[in-house]
Amino acid sequence: MHGYSTIMERNKEIYKVTLVGGAVNVVLLLFKFVAGIVGHSAAMVADAVHSLSDFVTDVIVLVFVRISGKPQDKSHDYGHGKYETLAMTIIGVALLTVAIGILYSGATKIAAWLQGEQLEAPGLLALWAALLSIILKEAVYHYSMVKARQLQSQAVEANAWHHRSDALSSIGTAVGIGGAIFLGQRWTVLDPMASVVVGAFIVKVAVDLLRNGIGDLMEQSLPDAVEDEILRLVAGLSGDLEPHDLRTRRIGNHYAIELHILMDGDISLNQAHDKASEVEDLLRAHYGEDTHVAVHVEPK
Repeated sequence: MHGYSTIMERNKEIYKVTLVGGAVNVVLLLFKFVAGIVGHSAAMVADAVHSLSDFVTDVIVLVFVRISGKPQDKSHDYGHGKYETLAMTIIGVALLTVAIGILYSGATKIAAWLQGEQLEAPGLLALWAALLSIILKEAVYHYSMVKARQLQSQAVEANAWHHRSDALSSIGTAVGIGGAIFLGQRWTVLDPMASVVVGAFIVKVAVDLLRNGIGDLMEQSLPDAVEDEILRLVAGLSGDLEPHDLRTRRIGNHYAIELHILMDGDISLNQAHDKASEVEDLLRAHYGEDTHVAVHVEPK
């Protein structure tokens, strides 16, 4: 029950962080859409679509974290942690989709400008919206990232990067809109150019999230540094243990560790069991009490 209570407390904190980000996203996406349409700014409309994707991912986090926090049951022997990884992957897909749309829209306007079409200069309202977005989203990014590390939450960290991508995209938007406003009609193309830069940056963030999320869903091993550390920890115990055949993966925010250990074949079964339990306790103490550890004992 203690473990379940801890999970519930963790989930409440995740909900709180996500709701804060969601409230900011709702305010910004409404303001950006109005500013983009009234201010005739393609970059600001693209930024508004990005904020809309932020809001959608906030909803995804709330739903999937609730599922991932459920304790293990008969149908899920290893718990529901993979749902949080799935949420991170869905966020990556959402970001990539938004980025492709932004790139297409910006490229289309640039092509029209190259063919001689006059682009309408954006208004000051669009510039103010971009500046407000930079301040608010950067603040939410730092808040979310601190909480993600405290809670060890993949989904909250992915969402934090989504906030950061929105802040950085708004910087590009502000530069493009400002240039289009203050440098005259010849430079109105800076507005769609800014939206293309925004789209390219979002692609990078999305690909990184997808690489990590798909890797975990496909049972990718833990980094070599972590595996080497596991072997050192086990080998450092008394009893002349020889760990080998190490297999690792992630289950949501927790590690799953399986390994074989060679030990003196003349000791009793009880002694072998006690030593295996000592290995399990050591690894859980180091990587968290929810770490899945399976130890197979072999005689030398």
